[in-house]
Amino acid sequence: MDNALKDFIIPVFIPHAGCPNQCIFCNQNTVTGEKKGIPSQEELHNIIDTFLNYKGKKRGGVQIGFYGGNFLGLETGIIKKLLSVATSYVKNGLAESIRFSTRPDTIDDYKLDIVEKFPVSAIELGVQSMDDAVLAAAKRGHTSSDTINAVSLIKKRNFKTGLQMMIGLPGDDESRSLYTAHRISELSPDFARIYPTVVLAGSPLAVLYKKGKYVPLSLEEGVSITKKAYLVFKENNIKVIRMGLQATEDLREGTSILAGPYHPAFGHLVYSEIFLDNMIDVLQSESVLPEEISIRVHPKSVSKLRGLKNGNIDKIKRLFDIKSVRVVPDPFLPPGGFVID
Repeated sequence: MDNALKDFIIPVFIPHAGCPNQCIFCNQNTVTGEKKGIPSQEELHNIIDTFLNYKGKKRGGVQIGFYGGNFLGLETGIIKKLLSVATSYVKNGLAESIRFSTRPDTIDDYKLDIVEKFPVSAIELGVQSMDDAVLAAAKRGHTSSDTINAVSLIKKRNFKTGLQMMIGLPGDDESRSLYTAHRISELSPDFARIYPTVVLAGSPLAVLYKKGKYVPLSLEEGVSITKKAYLVFKENNIKVIRMGLQATEDLREGTSILAGPYHPAFGHLVYSEIFLDNMIDVLQSESVLPEEISIRVHPKSVSKLRGLKNGNIDKIKRLFDIKSVRVVPDPFLPPGGFVID
């Protein structure tokens, strides 16, 4: 059984701050739900204190994370101020470490010398794609070689490395997305994130979409490609810590996303499809199936196995002419496993 407590990450958003240009898909004010850029020291203390007040007992170590911008693209003085405030919580025993996300082309020895003086444990890179044509179409302003170089420099300093990829960018397709997943796996990051491209209001991509020059993935396509990328990472023992955008208030209201594979439980849909594929494989291997079956699964995975609105159960009933499926929670099975009786 997996009883490990999840880290409690306090997100500090710095929308677009430090970014040298606007990527075609980006509108961080919408994604993060924040309208401001860099918080003042007082605002930063308020953000961290507010989250600490809501930390539950069933959460693990506290990390303070800077997201939504290009952290190492900020002025050196600002980087030091933000890290100094976060460090004060580590020194007082209220947090364990700091993490941040940044662009691959901002990683160099000078910046890492600065970061190394603070209790930073993990650095995430917005890789998005390892296909240079896709990066150019997305107006990222960096290449795949920048990512390879950045990962090498980070690993030499023994920071944990996280790599973020996107699927469905302009010029992208399933084969290119899986190429990116394989190339990222070769870099052996400690963890990864997979984000489907959605059309955000106010983004350059929204202009292309309205002109009919960009066709986003459907939700079904987004889930399918993400599933295949996830399985590439799983085969290479790389932990995927998020699939799909975090559901902010703006995204929940449905007014900020014009099109694309967004769902507030996107990751759940991916896991459910993996369970469905695996159940179908097992049932197809049986020469004779009874009209009634039971499926044992870890309690934490019951809803994933059942699928959205019990969709997985309904599907295997139809496919295999089964009249009754009983789902039995079994805490002695691993969270991703199941047994069909």
